[in-house]
Amino acid sequence: MSDNRPYDRRRFLRDAAVGTAAVSAAGLGAGALAAPAQAAPAATAPVAAAGARRSGAVSFRWWGTSGWRIDIGDRTVLVDPYLSRYDTGLFTGKFNADTPLTVDTEVIDPLVDRAENILVTHTHWDHFNDVPHIAGRTGARVIGTLTAYHLGLAYGLPSGKLAPVKGGEVLDFGDYTVEVVSSLHSRNAAWSMAFPGVRVSQPPRPEKISDLPEGDTLAYQIRVAGGPSVFFMGASDLNERNLAGLTPDVAMVASAATTSTADYVPRLMAALDYPKVVVPVHWDNFETPLTNPPTVAESDRKRLDDLIATVRKVSPRSRVLLPEYHTAYHF
Repeated sequence: MSDNRPYDRRRFLRDAAVGTAAVSAAGLGAGALAAPAQAAPAATAPVAAAGARRSGAVSFRWWGTSGWRIDIGDRTVLVDPYLSRYDTGLFTGKFNADTPLTVDTEVIDPLVDRAENILVTHTHWDHFNDVPHIAGRTGARVIGTLTAYHLGLAYGLPSGKLAPVKGGEVLDFGDYTVEVVSSLHSRNAAWSMAFPGVRVSQPPRPEKISDLPEGDTLAYQIRVAGGPSVFFMGASDLNERNLAGLTPDVAMVASAATTSTADYVPRLMAALDYPKVVVPVHWDNFETPLTNPPTVAESDRKRLDDLIATVRKVSPRSRVLLPEYHTAYHF
């Protein structure tokens, strides 16, 4: 900041000094999207030190479910990176809660050459399954709930690389900040959820998917210096009071699994002050490979169509972008 005014998240990175070139170059209109990018190289690169200055563009790649790779110059942040995508029977009506946890290193390692921070929205297997392997391989810091912290310990990650948060924190990494938002998990058709619960102490090392409970749910907003503010969620519910003042440029919005949460999309759009770009996530069949076009279950297709239609109705100035895997988007 160039002056001594107190921090105000509504104003942060919106001053003319940082916004003039960045906002025009960000191109939040339809022409802003880049062509599909190649997967990251397999060779492991050293993680940039926190506070190091970035060089180069900012890109966002969707990895299915609510997973993202964000490259801020030569620094990389991951959100809910679940790449193993194995069969639990969830999409065939034969769900098995005792499905063994599996990490597919042949898929993960060529895609994840580096990571500085991993943001975990909650600790269900389709969000947390691959996090310990990626953190161990890259040396990344894992930011998540106290449950994520204790599960990380159970996997042998060092406590110094586990950062427990609750919501309300604003973490400064120099070229970008991460604002942590206390959130809520989706409701199923019975107004409940699979595998509720938290871990208040270190458990045994998890072996099956039911060993990874929801563990409370967070959302995150990343504000990039000279770039966009982007909101990430991993489940389709919200406490709109916790979203006041975020006003992101881009919102990664989880598709609702059921209609159990009242007025989900209208409440979310209003709470986020009608973002310029809305990107639906968590609509793909995450037990199929990461190949384009993404596989969508028939029931999920209808919910996705409903989400898009509702966004267009309640927030007509928002542009809806339906992402493809591995494609570098520049906002």
